[in-house]
Amino acid sequence: MARVKVHVFLKPGVALHGLGWADVSNARVGKLIEFDLGDSVEDKAGEIKRMCETLLANTVIESYRIEVA
Repeated sequence: MARVKVHVFLKPGVALHGLGWADVSNARVGKLIEFDLGDSVEDKAGEIKRMCETLLANTVIESYRIEVA
């Protein structure tokens, strides 16, 4: 069993500075989603990506990074 971590964060420009508050910089908001996944995670890379793009991240305004431990 593998531990999967999905780091979700706002895309550049979708932050306070990008919305008109010029005095604000380097503001970041994100979330961490962790779950266990059965054996052969390598075979499920596409499935994890579909999870992210379907539910875990709003890909219009968010990016994500997958980490498998």
